Amino acid sequence: MAALFALTALLVHLASPTIHSSPQRHSSRPVEPSGAVVAAVSPGAKLALYTRPNGNSVGILGSRTVYGGPLTLPVVRTKGNWLGVLTAAMPNGHLGWVKAEPGALTFGRVRLELEADLSRQLLRVWSHGRVIRRIRVGIGRPGTSTPIGRFSITDKMPGAALGPYYGCCLLALSGNQPHPPPGWTGGARLAIHGGGYGAVSAGCLHASTSDLRYLMRVVRLGTQIVIHA
Repeated sequence: MAALFALTALLVHLASPTIHSSPQRHSSRPVEPSGAVVAAVSPGAKLALYTRPNGNSVGILGSRTVYGGPLTLPVVRTKGNWLGVLTAAMPNGHLGWVKAEPGALTFGRVRLELEADLSRQLLRVWSHGRVIRRIRVGIGRPGTSTPIGRFSITDKMPGAALGPYYGCCLLALSGNQPHPPPGWTGGARLAIHGGGYGAVSAGCLHASTSDLRYLMRVVRLGTQIVIHA
């Protein structure tokens, strides 16, 4: 029990205190200069997911994502031994809550944050309070615009294994497209993938091959991305 209390105190100190589902337009806003806290679900562990602390469970989280990668959750709030996390299992703009059960989670930090400015079609990579790379991106077309909010990188996958329209690489996001095109069969999950700056999409962000390879190399799972108008 003492170890759990110490863990919670550490998270209270490190984790960002709030989450904004609709961030206001800004030109700079890193999450945490020293790095944001992430929690990886330990192999074999299962965690009940709640809509709020001490609420009703709405699902179970295992150690793998739906794409087979390791499940890594950004911790953006704490309340006692409850952790408010970003997860694709919750609707856009809503936190999921899990208990910090001993042995079920491994904690670390990520140093980067991504910021997507839709009006400028620009993705900024932040590190320790400064922009280290600017990337031109394509965005969703009218009617299937890219949703705004705070999300995270859940998976990194080679695009060739998924289809030629994804380019070299794909970084899946925790958010979903609430308005997919009629007849769309590509799934509702958002991502950053190939297609280049000039592309329009069903809501995903498109980047060049060189920029995607850079993101695949430097961005860790659990890295947060703020998308704003």
